[in-house]
Amino acid sequence: MTSHSPTFIEVCAGCGGLSSGLINAGFTPLLLNDTNKDCCNTLKKNHEGANIICCSMDKLVLTDYIDNVDLLTGGVPCQSYSQSGLRKGLDDPRGELMYKFGDMINTIRPKIFMIENVKGLLSHNKGKTLLSIIEYLNKNNLYDVQYKVLNAFDYEVPQKRERVFIIGTLKSKNITFTFPENKENKVLLKDVLNDVPNSPGNSYSNEKINLFKLIPQGGCWINLPIDEQKKYLGNSYLSGGGKRGILYRLSMEKPSLTLLCTPSQKQTERCHPLEERPLTLKEYSRIQTFDDSYEFVGSISSQYKQIGNAVPVKLAYYIGLALKESLI
Repeated sequence: MTSHSPTFIEVCAGCGGLSSGLINAGFTPLLLNDTNKDCCNTLKKNHEGANIICCSMDKLVLTDYIDNVDLLTGGVPCQSYSQSGLRKGLDDPRGELMYKFGDMINTIRPKIFMIENVKGLLSHNKGKTLLSIIEYLNKNNLYDVQYKVLNAFDYEVPQKRERVFIIGTLKSKNITFTFPENKENKVLLKDVLNDVPNSPGNSYSNEKINLFKLIPQGGCWINLPIDEQKKYLGNSYLSGGGKRGILYRLSMEKPSLTLLCTPSQKQTERCHPLEERPLTLKEYSRIQTFDDSYEFVGSISSQYKQIGNAVPVKLAYYIGLALKESLI
């Protein structure tokens, strides 16, 4: 179907995890867009020469791309549907971006569109939100639409990270897309947390350091002595102790839990397997399968957030290969 390098436009591009994977798979970016200045500067730092526009996606002028792009994609903001968010869904302004993305699809008519979002989208409002989104994205009935939850750990990423991917293929082009098969090679933290270049990172209080000294790899608050559990958890202890993510220490023999926007909040601990500290920025990016040469721009908290929100590069690469195959 195409003899040239397939092209793509990405909105809500973040720091470039998805775009990096697509580029590695042979795609050429026509336009990368985000509203966050740090994200845009990170994209500019690493995708030299790419057309990077920092603005709200509804302000993009896309007339040059009508019927002239292979893939339109985006990690449309997901906090509204996540378990840690307020679950407002489409009533939240961020949820409205889904509809704006749908308008873009029906304006430029790409051969394929793809959205990445949190798994919570599937269950939001008993699945009605997802059906509503798909109905709007395909309001002109131009696309065959499918979706699937992919776990990054199944694609050589040392992290358990489930995300839903919604993919539409233009009916008139007779495109057949198949999601990539799971990979046999399973990457663990011991495979990536070695010889990591030095980089900044957050730190723990002395109190928390002393607590983590009592917790083994793969353990959490439940491994503490009872008196320490009661002291740290407070009222949560009386209601069952809270989630296992509290005071969680990663294990070298396992993948990481899902990396989040900050490595050191009370209920989302991701303590280093061998040391009493959060993961550094470079360790974060390694687990998200960015190359060590990839540079992030902004404050330490901004960089953690950028990396934590990214699509793992290796997962994006395998999806890119499958997309490319469908365009041949």
